[in-house]
Amino acid sequence: MKNILVIGIGRFGYHLIDQLNKAGDQILAVDASEERLEPVLGMVTSSLIGDATNETFVRSLGVENFDVCFVAIGDDFQASLETTSMLKECGAKYVVARAARSVQKKFLLANGADSVVFPEKQLAEWAAIRWCSGRVVDYLDYPGDFSIFEIKVPKEWIGKSLAELAIRKKLHLNVLSIKRNGEVVLEFPADFLFEEGDTVTIFGADKDIRKGLNINY
Repeated sequence: MKNILVIGIGRFGYHLIDQLNKAGDQILAVDASEERLEPVLGMVTSSLIGDATNETFVRSLGVENFDVCFVAIGDDFQASLETTSMLKECGAKYVVARAARSVQKKFLLANGADSVVFPEKQLAEWAAIRWCSGRVVDYLDYPGDFSIFEIKVPKEWIGKSLAELAIRKKLHLNVLSIKRNGEVVLEFPADFLFEEGDTVTIFGADKDIRKGLNINY
C-alpha cells in the first residue's frame, strides 16, 4: 500500500484514482473545484479543495510524505507546469505529470517532473495496435524498445510444439504464458502442442516482434 497524491480530477484523474483505489492505496485528491472532487469522494482517503500553484497550500499537504505525486491537470498546462515545479520545491519524492503533446514533456521534465505520461497518445497507440491487427489480443509497451504482446496463435504454430518451433532460438522471443479455454498456463513442457484458439503472451525486443510475428507498430 502506497500513499498517493493526485492533483487535478478530470477524466484522467478520475480513472487514475479508480485504479489506485482498487489497488488499496491511500489517496489524497486535490482540485480547485469542489464539483470535480465529488465523483471520487467514495474512492479516496481524503480530499482537499485548493490551488496547487500556491506554495503555502502545497506545503500544507506534506508532499514529502507521499510515495508518488500525480499532476493530472489536463486543461491548463501553465498550472500543470507550476504545480509540478511547486511539488519538487516542497520536497516531493517522485512526481508524475500528464502531458498532451510531446513539446510539453520537455518543459515538465525541466521543471521537476520525474516522469511524464501521455494518456490520450498512449491509449491511441494501444487501440491502433490492438484493433488494426487481426491477431493482437493485448499489448504492453515495455521500457527500452521492448514489448509484451498477447496474440492469437499463428496458424503455422498449430499442432507444433515449443521445442519444434524453437521460438526463443529462432525468433529471439520469450513465451511468458499460454491461454487455453480461458485458463492461463504458466508452466509448459517443451513438447506442449499449440491448439487452435490458444493465445500466447510473448516478450521480446520490438524489432524481433515485428520480424518474427509480422506485427507492424
